[in-house]
Amino acid sequence: MKLSVVGTGYVGLVTGACLADVGNDVLCVDLDATKVDMLRDGLVPIYEPGLQDMVRRNIAAGRLRFTTHPAEGAAFGVPQFIAVGTPPDEDGSADMSHVLSAALAIGRHMDGYRLVINKSTVPVGTARRVTETIDRGLAARGAVHRFSVVSNPEFLKEGAAIDDFKRPDRIVIGSDDDAATALMRQLYAPFGRNHERLMVMDVRSAELTKYAANAMLATRISFMNEIALLAEEMGADIDAVRRGIGSDERIGHHFLYAGCGYGGSCFPKDVKALVKSAQSLGRDLPLLRAVEAVNETQKSVLAQRVVARFGGDLSAHRFAVWGLAFKPNTDDMREAPSVVLIDELLARGAEVHVYDPVAADAAQRAFGPRPRLHYVKRAMEALVDANALLIVTEWTEFRSPDFDRMRELMREPVVFDGRNLYEPAVMRSHGLEYRGIGR
Repeated sequence: MKLSVVGTGYVGLVTGACLADVGNDVLCVDLDATKVDMLRDGLVPIYEPGLQDMVRRNIAAGRLRFTTHPAEGAAFGVPQFIAVGTPPDEDGSADMSHVLSAALAIGRHMDGYRLVINKSTVPVGTARRVTETIDRGLAARGAVHRFSVVSNPEFLKEGAAIDDFKRPDRIVIGSDDDAATALMRQLYAPFGRNHERLMVMDVRSAELTKYAANAMLATRISFMNEIALLAEEMGADIDAVRRGIGSDERIGHHFLYAGCGYGGSCFPKDVKALVKSAQSLGRDLPLLRAVEAVNETQKSVLAQRVVARFGGDLSAHRFAVWGLAFKPNTDDMREAPSVVLIDELLARGAEVHVYDPVAADAAQRAFGPRPRLHYVKRAMEALVDANALLIVTEWTEFRSPDFDRMRELMREPVVFDGRNLYEPAVMRSHGLEYRGIGR
């Protein structure tokens, strides 16, 4: 099947590459000429395991192409995925300008029936706005063409996006058009051969499902972070508590890990957008406002503990930070807890040496030039003469380091573990002063 994907960001590029990989002819549209040139050369501007190889393989096979021309995309395929960004506006609501611009371009250039598929994370009611925008684009040139608009929210985890797309736990389709639903079933048939994954519902329910899913996961994280701080005050171990409640099948173990807060491109902005959507209807969502507040507080926990241990003036101190990306297996720095931590350390005069396996370049763009912020190539290199190590991202390579070597390299053998990677007793046995979250 020939299809177009508007947007080559995280969602659009993964969607286009995975659909090409099962035999479709895919044209991806992006207005960023520099990015499109990179992609044509098989260079992927984001880090996602397996994505670059998949892009190169499908470019070589002739199934995946890239263009900067919206007219070319609108004329290419019947299915038209809109997979552009919806960043938070100044008030926290979703910025819909990119989505509506993509819809207007489709309306201005389509030459026959189109199935317009909202893949971007969008507020309830977006399908109606997209429909009105396409109608406006058609009317501006006096054209009359049939089209359908459906919702198809993405549920991709950064670091596991290809597996999530190819082996999904659910494929949500919001559609009020039987013909459009049939075409969506055909499009997703290769990904549900062993088990029916497709869930069809009305459009507005599909739009809300994405926000509700992310809000629930964010709630679980903030809940556990609150309980972790309480566990410390009570002398309990949050890891034992996690295992105790996670064994209840009504609760389960996923997203019950205490830490230094969540970040990324989804949870922070989606919680804010859902709260703003409710407020626009005169509704308050106090639970989700609390989830957001708890998370913002949690991002400051490591810095607060450094100050409690070393004092407010850190100008004579050097700190090592392991992990910059908001989670492992990505270079995404959006809303990363490391940003809050490092900003606070630098503001107090500290020298900070940081290491991340893949996110160093993205971090340098995020932080800009900072005279007391240094990037190193190896984890152990960051520890040299450090007063403390702070672990922010749970990369696999951090799980079993040489603890004795760590102690030898550091000026003071202090470890603040923001992801609870290690057992306190083991750390103490190696002569390390260990501070976890709720341990």
